[in-house]
Amino acid sequence: MPITGKWAYFDHAAVAPLSQPAADAISQWSNQAAHQGDTVWPQWASNLSGLRESSAELMGCDTREICLIPNTTTGINLVAEGWPWQPGDNVIIPDGEFPSNLFPWMNQQSRGVELRVVPRRNTQSGGGEVHVADLIDQMDDRTRIIAVSWVGYATGFRMDIDTLVREAHRRGVLVFLDAIQGLGMYPLDLGKTPVDFLAADGHKWLLGPEGAGVAMIRREHIDRLRCINVGWGSVKDSTNYAVPSFNLRDDAKRFESGSANMVGGAALRASIDLFLQVRRVHGTEAIGQRVIGLTEELDRQLRGLGALTAFPSHHENRTGILNFQLPGIDPGQFRERGLEKNVVVSCRGGGVRASVHAYNDADDIARLVDVAKSFV
Repeated sequence: MPITGKWAYFDHAAVAPLSQPAADAISQWSNQAAHQGDTVWPQWASNLSGLRESSAELMGCDTREICLIPNTTTGINLVAEGWPWQPGDNVIIPDGEFPSNLFPWMNQQSRGVELRVVPRRNTQSGGGEVHVADLIDQMDDRTRIIAVSWVGYATGFRMDIDTLVREAHRRGVLVFLDAIQGLGMYPLDLGKTPVDFLAADGHKWLLGPEGAGVAMIRREHIDRLRCINVGWGSVKDSTNYAVPSFNLRDDAKRFESGSANMVGGAALRASIDLFLQVRRVHGTEAIGQRVIGLTEELDRQLRGLGALTAFPSHHENRTGILNFQLPGIDPGQFRERGLEKNVVVSCRGGGVRASVHAYNDADDIARLVDVAKSFV
């Protein structure tokens, strides 16, 4: 991670620095595009196929269920706009979702769809959490989809997806997972946890560029979603420009309507492959365990300085996101002082948000704590 040469970087929940493999892939692509043009287009297309395969391995799903998207919002709208809603249907989301997992569902109200927003609990950690039971309690026979973030962008609360999917499916309700704050970091096997729909951009925890992400649409639902954005890439004989035939692909690639983000796809593939390499050597739990361990240590040290931290009380709900406040200190002021000391955090949820990655270390934690010490 080249960023470590200068910065103690704790803003992965916003926009992460590029991994070296991703940066190298961008350099290679730009050099090829400048000097060879589309003579190497087949290689670029192969990179996209490799990205689908790597994404499927990362999630434990079928490659045919993967489609490439420019951002998480696009993946959410594939489902929100494509689902065959009937007036009186409802969709359930937790309170406190990032607007990307709110506005697309609100937009269905004009089609007679009710949006049910489940309020957060008051918790000792102060973060405000929505648990699986809270979501299930809001369901009835007109509930079609529960749409949740795997990890809350401000609180870092990680939803129990296994239980949510099991209980939702028992009631005939489908699950959409906004996975942008968790994909690659924590174990997810869609063969064992059959989420129906998923979307995630690669520019946060996956250490890729903005504008390149992946979506998963389970095979049995592909034909249920109306393609709202179709083009030459949506059909089976996609390169037959002279005699075009509107015959949609059988797999999730039907939702990739036009020209792809070749450079972004190459970079994201390179970065995901780095994650897969770590997982193959150290196991699927290793990245998440390291991240949570570092974040727990940060939480301990900040609380020792009198900080008020919003950290889930149960280990299984914890992630690399820690929201905290120093009494009397404006979060924006903390962020600015951090930048002066080459420490990067965000302001979210009324506090300072530190988002810890696996490549961070004890020295990075100490540098962030030193920023806090400068206020006390």
